[in-house]
Amino acid sequence: MQALTVIQSRFVPINIENIDTDQIIPARFLKGTTKEGFGKNLFRDWRYENDDEAKPRATFPLNQSQFSGEILVAGKNFGCGSSREHAAWSLLDYGFRVVVSSFFADIFKNNALNNGILPVQVSDGFLQKIFEQDNQTELIIDLEKQTIKINNTGEEESFSINSYKKTCLLNGYDDIDFLLSNIEEIKAFETVNHS
Repeated sequence: MQALTVIQSRFVPINIENIDTDQIIPARFLKGTTKEGFGKNLFRDWRYENDDEAKPRATFPLNQSQFSGEILVAGKNFGCGSSREHAAWSLLDYGFRVVVSSFFADIFKNNALNNGILPVQVSDGFLQKIFEQDNQTELIIDLEKQTIKINNTGEEESFSINSYKKTCLLNGYDDIDFLLSNIEEIKAFETVNHS
């Protein structure tokens, strides 16, 4: 995985609550066994008329050139619904490294963290302040400090993250990489406890 320390980027706003995993990546696209190629079907049913790539919906933010960046900002209760790791795969494959919302479904949150996407949970008020910004505004997410800042206004809020997952994201580790990074300590423990 790619390490994540500080992300400073414009953001794509999708001001809709209760975005479920079937809206993030529809079930008909779950046949892939690798993580690549899912980005093209991210929010598929919202991006295109009648599932036709030649007919993008002009009103959907992913189809609007004024919005870009590595950060998705979504309404409350993002990632609810059925458990599917493909939702995280599709966001990452599209180019998002961070998702900001005022609430995340637990299974989505864990899938995101396991795949190198940082879910940043903010207060409802701070989320509304982000949605009020123009399309040139950048957000600064500092994982080490656990802060999110609106660059234009200087307003900042802290967010929480599991310390183990924080270590993994900062170093670009998945669970296996983390174990391998501690191999000498593991060997020492084995030696002491099995002598």
